[in-house]
Order: sequence, then C-alpha cells, then structure tokens
Amino acid sequence: METRVEGKPTRLASGFSDNLSDTCKMGTPNGRGMHKYDDEIPFDSEINYHQSESSLVEVLGSHSGESLTVHHETLAGELQGWVFALSLLGIMPMAERLGYATEQLAFYSGDTVGGLLTATFGNATELIISIYALKSGMTRVVQLSLLGSILSNMLLVLGCAFLCGGIVNHKKEQVFNKATASVNSGLLLMAVMGILFPAVLHYTHTEVHVGKSELFLSRFSSCVMLVAYAAYLFFQLKSQRSLYVSVNEEEGQSGNDSNDDESPDISKWESIIWLSVMTAWISILSEYLVGAIEGASTAWDIPIAFISVILLPLVGNAAEHASAIMFAMKDKLDISLGVAIGSSTQISMFVIPFCVVIGWIMGNSMDLNFQLFETAALFLTVIVVAFMLQEGTANYFKGLMLILCYLIVAASFYVHIDSSE
Repeated sequence: METRVEGKPTRLASGFSDNLSDTCKMGTPNGRGMHKYDDEIPFDSEINYHQSESSLVEVLGSHSGESLTVHHETLAGELQGWVFALSLLGIMPMAERLGYATEQLAFYSGDTVGGLLTATFGNATELIISIYALKSGMTRVVQLSLLGSILSNMLLVLGCAFLCGGIVNHKKEQVFNKATASVNSGLLLMAVMGILFPAVLHYTHTEVHVGKSELFLSRFSSCVMLVAYAAYLFFQLKSQRSLYVSVNEEEGQSGNDSNDDESPDISKWESIIWLSVMTAWISILSEYLVGAIEGASTAWDIPIAFISVILLPLVGNAAEHASAIMFAMKDKLDISLGVAIGSSTQISMFVIPFCVVIGWIMGNSMDLNFQLFETAALFLTVIVVAFMLQEGTANYFKGLMLILCYLIVAASFYVHIDSSE
C-alpha cells in the first residue's frame, strides 16, 4: 500500500490520530482524554493513601510497643517490690534467732562481749553489701546506707529498746554503765569529726590541691579511725575490763542477782554456729533485697535516697533491732547499749574507714565527704543521743523521744534531693 501519496499522508495521519484519540476516550470517565497528568493523579493518590496507611500502622505499632514495654516494666517493678517485701519478711525471724543465739553466748562471754559480738554479726551484712556495692562502683549507695545504719541504730533501735524496756519494767528505773556510754559517745564524736572535715573542706573550697586534698584527708582520717577503734577494743576487752562490767554482772558478783535461775539452753559452740548460720542466711537475703530496691522504688514511687538511708538500714539492722528490744525487756540494758550504740560505733569507726581503704585498694575514690545535709544529720543525732546517755538511766519517755527524732530525720530525707545525683 502506498502511504506516501501526494495529498494523502496528512489525511491518513490525521485519521490515525483521531482513531487513537477516540479509543483513549472510551475508557475515561466523562469521555475525557487520558493525558499525562490525568494519568498520574490517581496513581499519586494511591501512593499517598498507602503511605498514610503504613504511617498509621507504624504509629499504632509504636504506641502498642511502648505500652507493652511500659507494661513489662510495671510488672518487673511490681515483681521486685514483692521480692523486697518477701526478703524483709524472711529476714525478721532470722533476726530473732540471731538475737537468741547472742543471748545464749552472753551467758559464757559476759554482757560486754555479748553486745560486741551481736554488733559485729549484725554489721556483717552491711559490710558484705558495702564491699559488693564498691565493686560495682556504687560509692554513693555505700555512703548513704552506712550513714542510715548509724542513724537507725542510734535513734530507732535504741529508742525502741528504751521504750519497750521502760514499759515492761515500769516499776523501776533501768540503769546501765555510764562509763561505757561515755566512751562510745566520744568515739562517735571522733567519727563525726573525721566525716565533717572533708565536707567542710569541699564546701569552703579551701583545698590545696582541688580534688586530691579531700581524698587524701579522707584516707588519712580513715587510717587514724581504724587505729583508734583497735585501741578501743584492746582498752575494752583487755586493759580496763573492770571499767566495762555491766550493772547486771555487778549485782551478780554482790549476790543480788535476780536472774540466778536463768541458764543457757545451748552450748557455747552451738551458739557460735547458730550465729554464723543466721548471719550467712541474712546476708543472702540482703543481697536479694538490695537487688530489688530500685524496682521497688519505681513501683512504690519512693526516692532512692530515702530507701538507701531509711529502708535499707531498717532491714539491715533487723538483727540488732530484735536483739536490743529483747535484752531491754529482760532488764539487760548494757547488752542493748552494746548492740545499738556499739553497732553505731563499729560502723562509724571501723566499717566506713574500712570501706574507704578497700576502695583505695580497688582504685575506687570513696571518701568521707557525705555531703553537708547528711553530715549535719549525723552530727545532731550524735549530740542528742550523747545527752540522753549522760545520766546512765533509761525510761520509756527517753525511748519515745528518740523514736520521734528518728521520724523527723526520716521525713527530712524523704523531701531531700541528693546533691550528688
């Protein structure tokens, strides 16, 4: 067929284009032609629709994922809260058995050594937890928990012992050895001095070498405090034993002992074995307790500082608490003082300096700067307790005052923000 006929090509091309245009119009709405832009508009709309649909799915998926994560965190916090509570319940009966074993051992060793042993076994938990925390680099937790142990022993434990002992023995005034209380008060003031000067040096900005003088002073003071505590033990147990004879032992020597009918239920070595076993179990439960603290604080909405200073020492001192109350109700107040004040002295003069030295060996820069608020709380607590002990007598009203002082301290730490955070 001849396509290049003169006059015809234009007509053929025109007819072909008309047919093509008609064909395209047949599949279009309203008979409109499918031009380039008309063809892309519905395709873009479809893309935008799918994109918005996928974005909606992503948003819903992210929201569901976040809610699922929050739900899992809430469940984990509640679970750790239950671990915290159950560990607390598990420690309590063991603390009572620890007090019983210490009471049995006191029949063989005397009230002074019995109180010292109770304080030592009771503080073993704090020492183990502190070393474990130092290995993990949690220096501030060590400082706050040990400070809380001192405050709890001096105010809450001693206050409950005075209160319960005064109520049970309300017909007479309970007495204790003033010499022992005076020496312990002096050691506590020395500990306050060792803790106070690094804090004052830090906050007055009077360090010779910034960042180094404070740490050097803390380590030097820790070594001095350890020497002082070793000298105190020698003075108490060897050099001047007669000075630390309890009131009950003096009455027994003079023939006026009202507890002659009491005798130990178990042997000396059985008491030591029971002390070791109970201390080991309490230490194990305390480790679970410490591990659940952060989750419990999240689930119960309680500050970490409050748990470290108030709740953790309250659990860690369960053994001392039960022992001090039990001895005070039996009118053995010298053992109660050995447990409460002796434990505070041991923590402030031995455990805290020992942790500083251990941190020094580990390369951890733990110092004696407990911050200004915490140091002031410790200083005022020592002063209040020293005034309570200066007469050598105890009654339920003194115990009530000490407990109320502890409530003030607890409320202060509840509204206090740790400056190191």
